[in-house]
Amino acid sequence: MTSTQTLTPAQVARRRRSASLKATWRLLRANRSGMVGLVLLVAFILVALLAPVLADSQGLEVTRATGGVLEPPSLHYPLGTDDNGRSILTLLIWGSRISLFVGLSATVISMVIGTFMGLMSGFFEGRSAALLFRVTEWFLVIPFLPLAIVLASVLGRSLLNIAIVIGVTSWPGTALLIRSQTLSVKERPYLERARVLGAGRWHQMTRHVLPNVMPMVFANTTLTVAIAILSETTLSFLGLGDPTRVSWGSMLEDAFSVGAMTTGAWWFIVPPGVCVVLVVLAFTLVGQALEEVLNPRLRRSS
Repeated sequence: MTSTQTLTPAQVARRRRSASLKATWRLLRANRSGMVGLVLLVAFILVALLAPVLADSQGLEVTRATGGVLEPPSLHYPLGTDDNGRSILTLLIWGSRISLFVGLSATVISMVIGTFMGLMSGFFEGRSAALLFRVTEWFLVIPFLPLAIVLASVLGRSLLNIAIVIGVTSWPGTALLIRSQTLSVKERPYLERARVLGAGRWHQMTRHVLPNVMPMVFANTTLTVAIAILSETTLSFLGLGDPTRVSWGSMLEDAFSVGAMTTGAWWFIVPPGVCVVLVVLAFTLVGQALEEVLNPRLRRSS
């Protein structure tokens, strides 16, 4: 009697999941661009988590500013100061928390709504599915920025509201992707066997359809985070962010309002702009690598 025969079904399932995760990690590690994005992403996350250690939060208060107005980079202020005399480096470190928090929160909202709408409209048939699909198309054709501005103005200026606005306006693409994947999974033989054996719709969706579309959800999540961070930057730049919190978008808005470029204070605009570009690039590279790893057809074509 072999050792594998003494394992319980739960232990066998855990071993299979562990082997699958190890295989996924090996494929991801072999993707150079994905690893570059992962290193960048880990660096930004560490900076956000260690913000209280890297920079004193009192440096965010205008009344405690010790630098000059738009002071250029120096030994004391490596990235210069803003129009209130605060260190740009301190603002960048603490701003990473807000930008990443809003981006991740908005992505969770977008993924939940998009996955639900995609599953429902793809799995069910009839008028209800058609209605859900029409709602998805309606949100898809509406221009994002005007709708986001209207919702942000109605809900008010706060981090939670900005995350809700971005999440509510960015889910249609995910819904269409999950719907197409659900339509494909629904026609597979094992799902037909489950129906013949008496499995209900809820069982089919949760045990058969959802596990098969989750890899696509995870790959799409990293790409959606990048869009959400760009959206937060745009809304903050337009003055719709939380005025009491510092983010990379609010830094760009402040720099624009004081005419940093016309006065030659490039250090007020370039650092937050570079941070936005790098974190968006990191999420995009990781998302593309995950999509290639989780999609066998993309691996074969590459």
